[in-house]
Amino acid sequence: MPFEKVHADRLSTAVIRQIELLILRGILRPGERLPSERGLAEKLGVSRPSLRAAISDLQDRGLLDARAGAGVFVADVLGSAFSPALVELFAAHDEAVFDMLAFRRDMEGLAAERAARLGSDTDLAVIDAIFVRMQAGTSAGVGSDLDADFHMAIIEASNNVVMLHMMRSMYDLLREGVFYNRQMMFSQNITKADLLVQHRAVNDALQARDPKAARAAIKAHLDYILEAFRDHQNAEANETIARQRLAQDAIRG
Repeated sequence: MPFEKVHADRLSTAVIRQIELLILRGILRPGERLPSERGLAEKLGVSRPSLRAAISDLQDRGLLDARAGAGVFVADVLGSAFSPALVELFAAHDEAVFDMLAFRRDMEGLAAERAARLGSDTDLAVIDAIFVRMQAGTSAGVGSDLDADFHMAIIEASNNVVMLHMMRSMYDLLREGVFYNRQMMFSQNITKADLLVQHRAVNDALQARDPKAARAAIKAHLDYILEAFRDHQNAEANETIARQRLAQDAIRG
């Protein structure tokens, strides 16, 4: 008979494979805590020694991080996506803002197109649920995490793991205000009503599974943000010039 006993090392390999895929697909996210050893062993249907061997292997490869007294966590696998020196450069130069927004427009347009074609019904339901929350909570402010959650849900629905991890790293920098102070920019140049209309257009196109419309809606949304940032930058430059004129007039007077 062509059957062999399943050895413990093969069980640990199966556990490693499953956790790897959960991290790769973005289901387990950086910083998330795994269930307790007993609970996880029960969920996976393996012995605790097999689980320990798998966890140890994943730790050695930098995918998991054990913290004394706290548990086992998904490691910050995105930490190396942008070096600290590059992040500092991003924060110091406005040129990076325009390049970031143009990059987002291209990548998220592709992601929206793919999501409309390839996203599962559950993927699209998640996007719709986030939009409903955005619609109900517009008074909470446009700089909330719901905006980032909406865009990341579209990236996830594109079902491309390379794009997922690259864009998640980008959104971590956005949340940290590396590229610009979102609240300052939005309060001066962008209305909550306009953003809601734009997000509705994206969501409607996705729910209708219209790839062309979804990509166009993302492009229109990010072009609007680009133009708003240009207006903000021009306004700051004009204010500087106006203050110089005022100071010179005071000297003349």
